[in-house]
Amino acid sequence: MQTGTKNFVGVSSAALEDEKIQRNLKGLYDGFHSARIAASEATAGWEQLQERGRAIKAHTIENLDYYLEMAERTVTAAGGHVYFAHDADAAAQYVVDLAKSRGVKIAIKGKSMVSEEMGLNERLEREGIEPVETDLGEYIIQLADETPFHIIAPAIHKSREDVSDLFQEKLGTPRYDEIDDLAREARGQLREKFIQAEMGITGANFIVAETGTLVLVTNEGNGRMCTSMPKVHVAITGMEKIVPSMEDMAIFLRLLIRSATGQRITSYVTTVTGPRAADDEDGPEEFHLVIVDNGRSRLLADPQLREALYCLKCGACLNACPVYRKVGGHAYGWVYPGPIGAIISPVMTNLSDAKDLPYASTLCGACREACPVKINIPRMLLYLRNQLAEGGNDPEHKSSSFLERMAFKGWRLSLSSTFALRVAGGLARLLQMPFVRDGTMRRLPPPLSGWTKYRTLPAMAKKPFRKRWRSDDTG
Repeated sequence: MQTGTKNFVGVSSAALEDEKIQRNLKGLYDGFHSARIAASEATAGWEQLQERGRAIKAHTIENLDYYLEMAERTVTAAGGHVYFAHDADAAAQYVVDLAKSRGVKIAIKGKSMVSEEMGLNERLEREGIEPVETDLGEYIIQLADETPFHIIAPAIHKSREDVSDLFQEKLGTPRYDEIDDLAREARGQLREKFIQAEMGITGANFIVAETGTLVLVTNEGNGRMCTSMPKVHVAITGMEKIVPSMEDMAIFLRLLIRSATGQRITSYVTTVTGPRAADDEDGPEEFHLVIVDNGRSRLLADPQLREALYCLKCGACLNACPVYRKVGGHAYGWVYPGPIGAIISPVMTNLSDAKDLPYASTLCGACREACPVKINIPRMLLYLRNQLAEGGNDPEHKSSSFLERMAFKGWRLSLSSTFALRVAGGLARLLQMPFVRDGTMRRLPPPLSGWTKYRTLPAMAKKPFRKRWRSDDTG
């Protein structure tokens, strides 16, 4: 699985220097984040709703095999087909083989993060099948040959001028100055694709186990077009998107939509159960549900990380995170950015390659506060940091050097008793003397030079606080 998770430091540094990205990211806090706060405050019993949603997720994940089997039975009973894919390659191959066997030339796509995991567009293109993203943000990203920048708003890093230039270059359109004109142009470009497509591919916000129902929430209506117009509908979803009942789904709709966009309800909530029935006016002749593992079982198997599978993919933690709001989505190097991505991506790809991601957090707790199901993201980030420092069950994951481990063992020893602290403090005051100028240390030698590369450290006081306190010399 090709990722860019090794490049967090370089890409994030470039994003910090990019004035356009910094300007566009400022809208996250005043936009989605503020709207989420207003929506949650306006919802009676919001915290109780969160607790109930968390309890349902915990129960479902603990009994995931049971509910997956139930979903398979109900989808099949409704006339659909279910395929369980162990990894991204198997999932992509199933879709490609299905498309080729049905003579598909054009496949229209609704928003699907899992299809990004699979690299599905590239696989389809290699087989001569044209994939067309129909979500406006995803359509822009596809034209730009980029990956999504945000879970909810994939093209949030692009300005109106950027999109206008892109349309002019890729579609040969006139230059547009207004957003409405750009949206109208995209609608016109996509309309023919909706009519011509033989296959519709979507993700799934939820799969209801008791009925086999696929649930999609959108604001543009493209999801409904993808599920109803082509002859074949393929829904691709991670195995954690299963919910037990329609009643549970209603709870999650309230949590998801308010947390994602601050709306009470999105413009479209689409439910699909199997292919078109004999008395239906429209709908696909075939319905295929592809349920993807692709590393999720590793999260499921680890009690310390399992609650990452509670995630509704609302993006609230991204909007709240001070790190994401400065470095943006591409810095994380894979499909899922932000605080939840800093947990999911290392485990689902390779922890050693993504070793910088668990450290891409201030541990301020804003992500946990924003999460609609109260996922304890800071705790899991600390757990992954421990795995990286100590190696955990896999010594290959260990990223800390021998010198670093010895330094922290010495730090722990220095805090083990009053005597040890007094000795360590005296030694530190002695060793700092060559580097102190005017009460500060501006440049330390290797291996401590990183501490003063971007900051000036205050020198240790000549007299410890305890002695100053005893002599009333605290001023």
